[in-house]
Amino acid sequence: MTNESNIAAKAMPPVPPLRYSTVALLVGLAALVVASFATLRLDWQPFFTREALASMSEFIHGFAPPEMAPRFLRKVGVATMETLSMSGLGTIIAAALGTALALPASGRFGKALRLPTRMLLNFLRSIPELVWASVLVIAAGLGPFPGTLALAAHTTGVLGRLFADALENVPPLAESTLRTNGARPLAVFLYGTLPQTAPQMMSYTLYRWENNIRAAAILGVVGAGGLGQMLKYFLSLFQMQQAATVIMAMLLLVALVDGISFWLRRVMMD
Repeated sequence: MTNESNIAAKAMPPVPPLRYSTVALLVGLAALVVASFATLRLDWQPFFTREALASMSEFIHGFAPPEMAPRFLRKVGVATMETLSMSGLGTIIAAALGTALALPASGRFGKALRLPTRMLLNFLRSIPELVWASVLVIAAGLGPFPGTLALAAHTTGVLGRLFADALENVPPLAESTLRTNGARPLAVFLYGTLPQTAPQMMSYTLYRWENNIRAAAILGVVGAGGLGQMLKYFLSLFQMQQAATVIMAMLLLVALVDGISFWLRRVMMD
């Protein structure tokens, strides 16, 4: 037993040295967190007073019971499908555009296009979906169309960057083998690069779909259609029972999409 332990200890690589830059980074982050809490005026006491608890209890009781009239449920069902369509279509558009932009962003069309394309992707993803929706609602009017474009714009920046990183990190053996055998660049990409990156790219796309279903439910606050627009309408009129039904539909839709996405990832991994 001792000999086996000695052999295992000799086989282990040496512990990498701790760099001063890593220590400085960790200390800087810790100092930033401490400074953030020190500069913010966090007053938790008003949240736990008797008046605050009574007001919160009265507010929550206003949501019960949820509105379950068949005519109203049909409206909620239409808004639910609208939200699902916004998230799905926005994600599909973003996946297509992200793939197209990931090719030059990964340097496959030369270094001249790499930096401008990455700057474009940074611009697209640096603007939140809610801001995109606010701008596009002014340009295209109320409804699900500007919401879909807002999701597509932001998600294109996110997926394009992730896809570009995945393409850059592909092991070059398959590509070099195909080039050595005289394969054309398109064939090298389709048969050497894409099969290695497709599972990772699909996983990124499904994960962003999960995020977009939540974002699509919120974009209605600025008039971009779907469940969010219904929720804003009923909350503004203090019709809490109708708002409770819309919130329940949001929760069920998010849970459904999460389950479908998890199942698809399991199928891809198997």
